Amino acid sequence: MTASASSPRRWLRYFANQETAVLLFLILLAVVVGSINPRFLASRNVSDILQGNAYIAIAAIGMTIVIITGNIDISVGSLVGLLAVIAGRIATSGAPPLVAWLAPLFFGALVGAFIGYLVAYLKIPSIVVTLGMLSILKGFLIIWTAGSRVEDMPPNFFLAQWDWFGIPVPIFLMVVLTIIAALWMRYSGVGRSFYAVGGNPEAARLSGISQQRVVLQAFILNGVFVGVASTLYATQLSVIQATPPPSLELFIITSAVVGGVSILGGKGTVIGAVLAAILLNAIRSSMVFVNVSPFWIQAVQGILILVTVLIDLIRRRREMF
Repeated sequence: MTASASSPRRWLRYFANQETAVLLFLILLAVVVGSINPRFLASRNVSDILQGNAYIAIAAIGMTIVIITGNIDISVGSLVGLLAVIAGRIATSGAPPLVAWLAPLFFGALVGAFIGYLVAYLKIPSIVVTLGMLSILKGFLIIWTAGSRVEDMPPNFFLAQWDWFGIPVPIFLMVVLTIIAALWMRYSGVGRSFYAVGGNPEAARLSGISQQRVVLQAFILNGVFVGVASTLYATQLSVIQATPPPSLELFIITSAVVGGVSILGGKGTVIGAVLAAILLNAIRSSMVFVNVSPFWIQAVQGILILVTVLIDLIRRRREMF
């Protein structure tokens, strides 16, 4: 095959990857909605899309790692709600803000380790474990708070309202953590082991990779990223609600899947998941600017999940033949 003939195919393969497809769709959405209502492209709205979505994107990084190993965590929404309340309660107790910010990371890692142990070593399917944890965490949160929201946090607690280097902290952390996670997943031995276990567990075992240890590590990391997301969620407003954000786990899982993470495991990138999280929030915002009910966003999410999974299955079948 000549170089001239192979070059178009290389470009087609490049544009066929999910990250590029999501980015192009995001640009197309901006152009179309911006032409209908120029206020959609105003710097304030673009900042709101990125800043208000950052904690979901960061949680999607952890979810990406879990799904790549062939598992899933549907308790993440309840965990964000619980960890946010923990951060708020610590802040109102008079503890230093740093302690309140880091506590969700610690407790998130503990919960992730517990889930990971049940999945990895007791061989309980992750969807069963996390479905149970969803109810446990949500029930504990309601009993603990008695439906009362957390208020009167000290002014120096609201990390998500700060700027670092002229950039809002949520956007700054989203970009930095995405870059670190992407490089770590691509070049570190542990990161590559996640792909190995999710793609072919038997081949990974024969290569000397401990599937149990890898799955446990994936859930612990997921807990840490959920902890970071919880800190941002807890510090973005002056009050913390006593109930988990509605449908949050669906947004996080959708971000990972639409971003190109195979629901069967072994494939995907954190960059794609973060871009998809931004795209979903942009779609939700665009509905307001074109006078479409934002309640349609759940229908759009369902369609995106079905289409993405179907494309993934077709791609896998082509690779088999």
